[in-house]
Amino acid sequence: MDALGAIGLGLLAGAVGTVALTLAEKIEIRSSGREPSTVPGQVGAKISGHDPQTHAQLVERLNPVVHWVHGISMGAVRGLLGLAGLSFLPATGVFFVVVWGGDVLLYRALGIAKMPWSWGGPELAADLWGKGVYAVSTSAAFVALEGAL
Repeated sequence: MDALGAIGLGLLAGAVGTVALTLAEKIEIRSSGREPSTVPGQVGAKISGHDPQTHAQLVERLNPVVHWVHGISMGAVRGLLGLAGLSFLPATGVFFVVVWGGDVLLYRALGIAKMPWSWGGPELAADLWGKGVYAVSTSAAFVALEGAL
């Protein structure tokens, strides 16, 4: 498979992973009672030059859009990892680190969140859980799509 094919399959896998993440978050939110995250919308507001604190409606509108665009587009990274010859578990582990670590650094750079060691246990657990579900489901979808070719 060439890089373009891997990216294409990765984008499809990223869509599957984003569906799984969305469902896992909804289940986790119902069981924990926490409020849904607005971080994707805050990222969208910041990168479009707006202050999330003073543009709550924009954050609300951008939240699902950025959530889906980010999830689908990160699937391309998983697709490219498929070219590295890594088996499922190592590729999934690398993908998880890239996704979670990249998000942590992005949120910090934009001033949206502090570093994870200062988060509360439930907040950290919810974030790790969601990114873990996303990484595993995106990887599984990529392997399944690749095998179907």
